[in-house]
Amino acid sequence: MTAGILGIADANRVRTLTLQRPEVLNAFDEALYRAVAEQLRTAAADPEIAVVLLTGSGRAFCSGNDLVEMQAAISGPARTGPHGFTVFLDELIAFPKPLVCAVNGAGVGIGATILGFADLSFMASTARLKCPFTDLGVAPEAASSYLLPRSVGRQNAAWMLMSSEWIDAQEALEMGLVWKVCEPGELLARATEYAERLAAKPIASLVAVKRTITGALEEQIRAAVTRELEQFDRLVGGAANAEGLREFAGRRGSGG
Repeated sequence: MTAGILGIADANRVRTLTLQRPEVLNAFDEALYRAVAEQLRTAAADPEIAVVLLTGSGRAFCSGNDLVEMQAAISGPARTGPHGFTVFLDELIAFPKPLVCAVNGAGVGIGATILGFADLSFMASTARLKCPFTDLGVAPEAASSYLLPRSVGRQNAAWMLMSSEWIDAQEALEMGLVWKVCEPGELLARATEYAERLAAKPIASLVAVKRTITGALEEQIRAAVTRELEQFDRLVGGAANAEGLREFAGRRGSGG
């Protein structure tokens, strides 16, 4: 089934969600954040779904936030109600079942930081990851300031979050950010194979295992999100951020 910007396919108790905005390298806008959040919410409650697998269409996994929408939000009137990113993040933090990511191409911003929430991550050998926060003159997001040091160590996390430089698949594997690196043509099949192996287990047991792994972290994750948002709000719209947005939009448009 396809819901425009998000492909949805259920098979063997695995729900595969495919980001489908290839014209902007699967950047998240308000609608896509809310669409994925809704699918996480329904999958969590569905007794026939044991695992969610997230991947991208075309040559990118996810290029981060939609910069056109971001610039409009900065210069436009104040938003009323929660942003789609906040809704998405709440569902991601609360999601009780295994989450598998298959990084088929470039993962930038949330396309990289979402791996902190993944229970298993697979990455194409040609894919790359980037946390462009200092290039954009802003602060980290999605609890990456807490989750990345836990998963890859403080110095690797500091380099990823501070340098805004690309991390290739082999580096991501060596850091422990991803579990397996696959040839591009084999990525989705391999990720699906492992997702289905998990999905064959009793859902209640999968949920219990995940809860024992992540339950003690939720308070710290939410505290990290609050700290990040405070810093982001302080920096967004500033001179460094405005210049960074212009430069980053130019590089994204040229595939850089």
